[in-house]
This record gives sequence, structure tokens and C-alpha cells, in this order.
Amino acid sequence: MSAPPVIAIARVYESEIPHSGVRLLVDRLWPRGISKASLHLEDWIPEVAPSTALRKWFGHDPQKWHEFQLRYRAELREAGEPVDRCLAWVRKGPVLLLYGAKDNAHNNAIVLREYLLQHADKKSLSS
Repeated sequence: MSAPPVIAIARVYESEIPHSGVRLLVDRLWPRGISKASLHLEDWIPEVAPSTALRKWFGHDPQKWHEFQLRYRAELREAGEPVDRCLAWVRKGPVLLLYGAKDNAHNNAIVLREYLLQHADKKSLSS
């Protein structure tokens, strides 16, 4: 039996972002005021982020957190290739999901991390 995948998350605006693992930006929009060179990314997968409509509806309102998770998971189930791309990185080794939201407890990277951990042993979600 292989070891479970290692998926960490970090906010792009933190002064100390861990360096271990493949670095993936999982936001639909590029984080304001951050240079591409400073993130040292292996990949930016904007299509795996919540849709613009869902992101605007949620507005990082903790009262909407439970419903946001349900809606975002539904979007991830339909996403296909972008999720498969994330899973391909996860299967290669440790991954660091980077996000820009101010709220460290209610953001898409948390939901995406859980989703990827649940699906890491499946071959493909888009087939």
C-alpha cells in the first residue's frame, strides 16, 4: 500500500511560503501585486477554481461556507481535465496549493485539497 498523497495549502501573500513540493496556483484570477517570478510555480490551473458566479455568490461569507463547499464540489465533479491535471501532479509527489483569499479558513484551496485527497487513487475523473 502506498503512502497517502501530501497536499499542503498556503496563501500567496504569506511572508514564508513553504518550498517543498510542486507549487500550483489554484485561483481563477492572478493574485494582485504578486509577480509570476516570486511564486516559483510549476503550474497555474485557473479552470480548477470556483466559477466566477460561484465565487461572487460566496463572497467569502462564512455563513455560506457549507453551501459553497457543496456547490464547488459539484463544479469539480464536472471540471474534468483541470482536476485530472491537479491529480497528475499529486500522484508525482508532494503538492502545495497556492491561493490568494484573505480568509485562511474559508477558501477554495481547502475544498480542492480535500477533493484531490479523496480522488487521488482514481485513474481519471474526466473519463
